Amino acid sequence: MSELVRVETKGILFDMDGVLISSIGSVVRCWRQWAEHYDVPNAEIYEVPHGMRAIEIVKQLRPDIDPQEGLRVIEDLEMEDVAGLTVLPGVRTLLARLPLDRWAIVTSATQRLLIRRLEVAGLPIPQRIISADMVERGKPDPEPYRRGAELLGLPAAECLVIEDAPSGVGAGLAAGSRVLGVLGTHSAEDLKDATWIVPSLEAVAVDTDADGLKLQFPTVA
Repeated sequence: MSELVRVETKGILFDMDGVLISSIGSVVRCWRQWAEHYDVPNAEIYEVPHGMRAIEIVKQLRPDIDPQEGLRVIEDLEMEDVAGLTVLPGVRTLLARLPLDRWAIVTSATQRLLIRRLEVAGLPIPQRIISADMVERGKPDPEPYRRGAELLGLPAAECLVIEDAPSGVGAGLAAGSRVLGVLGTHSAEDLKDATWIVPSLEAVAVDTDADGLKLQFPTVA
């Protein structure tokens, strides 16, 4: 049986893909096209490692090419292919209730791709973002979430990270934040290290006051 949890926090750091939007169809299509272009074996069945920066995937798949060229190619493909991009349940309602200075997006996408996807989805582009091209080390390193907390002017311990991938969960915990895992791209077992897990953001209610944010949600048993 699920437990109703009440959490107080000063700010929220959202991952993007798999938390706010789903662009999995585009991601799979584009990476398989990229893999075919660069003669990666079994390109037609390539499975994208979710939550990893594109530059790191490029280096992993084709360490012999210029990584910046490979990154530009996959970024251009994903900028063009936005078919099937959807806003995930509960996202619009939750974002509408959050003060603009209390949340940020911390993503493994580049800034250009982040803005493109948010525009297509019709979601607000926050004042504070940390993208893949703004950090030296991507998730699961804690740098992205530490940087995100700094943008809010808060210690990471006073921020709640919301993630859908094990690498992001690990990054949030390593930064010192509590982490709310959201099911979708990964199973509850995959996200077992998260502080709490919810089926979707539709399950999350939030209120604000002078002291911060108060969230309430039923956890996945």
